[in-house]
Amino acid sequence: MRRHFASTNVRWARARVDETYINVGGQWKYPYRAVDKAGKTVDFLLRAHRDKAAAHHYFENAIDRNGEPETITVDKSGANLAALQAINAERQAPIKVRQVKYLNNIVEQDHRAIKRIVKPMLGFKDFRCARIILSGIEVMHIIRKGQMKDAGIRRTAAEQFYSLVA
Repeated sequence: MRRHFASTNVRWARARVDETYINVGGQWKYPYRAVDKAGKTVDFLLRAHRDKAAAHHYFENAIDRNGEPETITVDKSGANLAALQAINAERQAPIKVRQVKYLNNIVEQDHRAIKRIVKPMLGFKDFRCARIILSGIEVMHIIRKGQMKDAGIRRTAAEQFYSLVA
């Protein structure tokens, strides 16, 4: 599905990254999400833990898919900062990290749209199912925000969603 979305290389330059929590099988699991300055989704990933290893895995995947960012803004989460410091230690040109609590309001508000859909579900029973369903929710959220390549063709969100299958 990612090949159908518009390129995020330019927008990824100043991303805001945050994680939230959802209930899966009676335990908290953590969707990591990155959005650009305009609120467009850059990347997302559901992880079982909220620690340095999970954050490192998320950042490595996001960088591999979207290119190297110029600046990443995170909140006061120590795990995200530690992961970014570990990534910067491996690179010749380090990524600038801004750790300011209130600059992440864009991604915090973007979480709201996902949580509004997940909350009535009363959580998930299985991690695999949660990952699949959250991916679908994220895809629809991305389509609604107008991030899909459409080659100048004006289509509804449903038509764009069905075009992913073709």
